[in-house]
Amino acid sequence: MNKWLGMGNIARDIEFRTTQSGVDVCSFTIACNRRYVDKVSGKREADFISCVAFKATAGFIHKYFEKGMKIGVVGTLQTRSYDAQDGSKRYVTEVLVEEAEFVTPKADSAARPQANNTMQDVTQEEEDGLPF
Repeated sequence: MNKWLGMGNIARDIEFRTTQSGVDVCSFTIACNRRYVDKVSGKREADFISCVAFKATAGFIHKYFEKGMKIGVVGTLQTRSYDAQDGSKRYVTEVLVEEAEFVTPKADSAARPQANNTMQDVTQEEEDGLPF
C-alpha cells in the first residue's frame, strides 16, 4: 500500500503551469514539523516535502492556497528520475497529491488581523484619553 498523509505550512510560492496537452499542474513544498524537539538545540525540526498535483486538484490548490498557509494533503509517494543538463541522472521523491484540505478555516485567519487591528485601535484610544 502506498498512501501518504501530511499536514504543514506551504513553504514556498506555488508553481502553476499548464502542459502542452492542456493539463494543469502545480508544484509546492510543505514544511511538516517533526513530533519531537532536538535535545541538543532545543528546537523542533521540520521536513520539507515536495508535492505535485494535477488537473482539478492543481487548480484548487493554486486558486485557494498560498505560501505560509497550512494545508493537509493525501496522496501517494513516488520516485522518478530525469537527466539533468549536465548529463547526470537526478532522482526526485515527491507526493502525488490526490486530495487537499484547508487546515485553518479561512474565517479564522481573516479574523486574526481584524482582532489585532481592533486591539491596537482600543490601545491607541486609551492612550489618547490619558491626561499625561
